[in-house]
Amino acid sequence: MTAKILSGKPIADDIKKEVSAEVVELYEVHSVRPTLVVVRVGEDPASAVYVGSKIRTAEEIGIRSEHIHFDESVTQAELVNTIRELNLRDDVDGILVQLPLPKHIEEREVIELIDPQKDVDGFHPVNIGRLLQGFEALTPCTPAGVIEVLKRSNIEIAGARAVVVGRSNIVGKPLAALLLRENATVTICHSRTRDLPSVTREADILIAAIGSAGFICREHIREGAVVIDVGINSVESSERVRELFAGEDLDKRLDTLDNRGATLVGDVCPKDAALAAGAITPVPGGIGLLTVAMLMKNTVIAAKMRRGIAEN
Repeated sequence: MTAKILSGKPIADDIKKEVSAEVVELYEVHSVRPTLVVVRVGEDPASAVYVGSKIRTAEEIGIRSEHIHFDESVTQAELVNTIRELNLRDDVDGILVQLPLPKHIEEREVIELIDPQKDVDGFHPVNIGRLLQGFEALTPCTPAGVIEVLKRSNIEIAGARAVVVGRSNIVGKPLAALLLRENATVTICHSRTRDLPSVTREADILIAAIGSAGFICREHIREGAVVIDVGINSVESSERVRELFAGEDLDKRLDTLDNRGATLVGDVCPKDAALAAGAITPVPGGIGLLTVAMLMKNTVIAAKMRRGIAEN
């Protein structure tokens, strides 16, 4: 068996086109242009790349954006005051604080200070609580992207056995709630799960979100299962690359390793999944592309919710 590749790019492109059309309609009918403000602290290279991608995508689809960048020395009080000011600005529809924050900043306080109606990351306890109770809420972007990939790839969720490996507040827990909302039978696994392979092999839909390169291998995957790889890990060893990849993929990854010093790998062993799974999302080029697209969708949803404009 050779697994079908569920590429994130065409799905993300479709979502961005849909969001762009909604942005045009919002302006033409209601004179509203959604506004997203991204707050970044410090000089973390990965954060700079992520924020740049978000700002660029927003502008491409017609969402107005602002980037507030603080030095790493910013105080908790200064950051808190900025969030409070953004909460009060009526023209701001979405507020996103790029994580991680420096160690001297209390991350939880910052997230909980964001107005839940402007929490386009979907991390605020109010939004998570509403999600768990089945009410309308701004949903964490990566889990929402997983659901979009499944639906738009015509993968039946209702009645399926879904196993989520990872219980983070950002992906694992909210994704389990979304899968339940779609009527899947859901199991969450974690580091204390006994005999993990026996549990994951029950999955019709297996989602890996643990942050460990290539951890999910052949013994974890039921023949023909749909495997969603949420992980993004950097691998710098040629030996490890050879363990994870085969054929043309191996050659490409070794070239990348030579040119860049590292290659990106998900939480699933690609070589094993290609032979066992019925379908799999690639890394890169999979769920990561959906995260930004769903952020744009959340920003438009927030703009509508705040003004009492019904969803189409």
